[in-house]
Formats: sequence, structure tokens, C-alpha cells
Amino acid sequence: MNTKNYLTPTKKYRSLISAVHSIYRLVNSTYELKELVSRMSKLVCQFFNAQYCLAALVDPSKKFSLIKCQINNNKKIIFDKKTRLSGRLELRIIKYSSAIRQGNLLAIPLIAEDLSGFIIIKRDKGLPVFDIFDQEMLMTMAEQAVVGIKNLQLYEEQQRIVFGSIKSMVTLLDTRVPQEYTHSPCFSKLVAALGCEMHLDEKQVESLKYASLLHDTGKVDIPLEILTKTTKLTPSEINIIKRHPVKGAQILKHLQVLRPVIPIIMHHHEKFDGTGYPSRLKKNQIPQGARIMAVADAFEAMVYGRPYRERKDIAAALKEIRLKSGTQFDPKVVEAFMKVIKKFNKRIYLHQ
Repeated sequence: MNTKNYLTPTKKYRSLISAVHSIYRLVNSTYELKELVSRMSKLVCQFFNAQYCLAALVDPSKKFSLIKCQINNNKKIIFDKKTRLSGRLELRIIKYSSAIRQGNLLAIPLIAEDLSGFIIIKRDKGLPVFDIFDQEMLMTMAEQAVVGIKNLQLYEEQQRIVFGSIKSMVTLLDTRVPQEYTHSPCFSKLVAALGCEMHLDEKQVESLKYASLLHDTGKVDIPLEILTKTTKLTPSEINIIKRHPVKGAQILKHLQVLRPVIPIIMHHHEKFDGTGYPSRLKKNQIPQGARIMAVADAFEAMVYGRPYRERKDIAAALKEIRLKSGTQFDPKVVEAFMKVIKKFNKRIYLHQ
């Protein structure tokens, strides 16, 4: 039974400090809006002994929710699509931007400079009703949560801008190479899926996505006659080609947001046995992201072909990758790749 109603002033103060500390730790350990709303809803239910919680973020028009998380008796449902707000209680909170406390129901707005969402919690009948202390504590927790929400919203907007800039750079780079020799439209998805199969965290997968778009940036410095040459490359031309990972790293190193991507770009042509370039790294000396990129990049080079090399069919490409497991490629990455490609080959490479 919740006994907050009967807490002494000292215990209430301690309870408030505990609530603020809990939400502070939550905000500082969560890097994705949907996850923050989800974890916040669960924390609020636990802290207030509530059996129901609805937490939502709204769009600037305040007519739609952007993310909703509903917990009802430990059953959690998350809505991350834009949905029109229609509930009477929801519309009342939005209209007046003020808290509502009625018996076993407590609702508060999430406010920064403007209303950005709301939290509604309920207790089962028979449990103590919410009092003014509950309301003040939830509002204090909400103030902390809003700081994290606004920071993540700004971060996600920054990421959208960065990603848009990267796509523009890639489009510019691709204009220098015949379209039939660029990567497939789903190459980034293939690389990201491989990263997930290798149990990389969200930040590492994000870096892989950026690297999948930018790993050939250094080719902008390679003469077009070499990029499009259809006969065998000379040793001198091969050496020019081999400079592109270092050149790509040099071009991108000044962009702070891309720093985690640089090692992947620099070393995606290293080989597991130490015979690759530019640094002849071997095994775990090669960054994991680069080992992942190496397999995916080689697969697409085989099935899409290059001006100087004929295409292989999927079966032949997979056979080649298996054959070079332990020499050119990390065996663990090859094993993961074989699992991932089964889900992709029918959908992406049908033009073969």
C-alpha cells in the first residue's frame, strides 16, 4: 500500500530527492526519444504505485502525438507514429497546460518554452488517492524529463541535418562513377543489419550507416579515367586506388560528428591476415566496424561488378566470401553475414 500520504516532512524531502535523482539518471543514460518516453513511463508507474501511465510527446500544432507510451498493469504499448489527439483528458491538458488531480487520477503537462507533451497516471480503486505532494513530485520529475526530451529532440534534428548533408555528398561523389558501379540503394541497410547481427550498440550501428555512405569519399581524388577503366589496372593505378581510404579520412576528419566513422573508412580495406591496406593491420587490430564493412563492401563489389571486373552471381559471391574467411575476412563477421544475407538477397539483388 502506498503510504506517501502519511510521510513526515523529512521523508517527503528524501522521497523527492530520490525521484529527482532517478529521473536524472534516466535522462543521462538514454539516447533515443522513444526509449526515454518508454523508460520514463515505467519509472513513474513504479515510483507512484500507479497501474496505468500514458506519456506522450506532441507536435508543435498540439493536435498530434509524435510518440506515445501506454502502460496498463505492466503491459506496455508504444506508438511512434503521428496520431491525432482525441481523448477528452488529453485535449483538456493541452488546452489549459495545467495539472489535473481527481482522486486516483493525476495528469500533468510537459512544458519547456511551450507544451511538449503530458503524463497521465492512474491507481486502482482501493489505493490511496493522489495528493498535492504526489502532484508536486510528478511535476518536479517532469521538469527534469523535459530537459532530456528537448536535448534529444535537438540532437535528432541535428542528426537529420547531418544525414541530409552526407546524402548530398554521396550524390555528388556518385556522379563521378557510372551508376552501374555504385552501391545498391540498400547497401546501408545491409551494413546496419550486419552490425545488429554482431550485437553492436545503437551508436556503433549509426556510425556504420554513415561509413556505408562515405567509405569511398577518397575516390573523389582519383582520376576519372582510372575509376572507369575497363581493362586491367596497372601497378601504378592500383597504388593510386589504394590511397582512397586515407584520403577519405583526411577529407572527413574535420567534421566532429563523423569522428567515430573515420577508423571504419580508414581501415575497411585491411585484411584479417594483415595483408590489406593502408596499415597492414590484422585480426582485432582492425576496428570492428571496418571488419564488418570489408565483408559487405566486397560482396557488393562482386555482385555489382566494377569497370575492370565482371559481376558474379550471388551464389558465387557467397562462395568467395566463405573461401576467404580467416584470410581476407573476420570469420565471425562472415558467419553473421551469411545469416543476414538470407533475409536480403531476394529483395535487393533481383536485377542480377
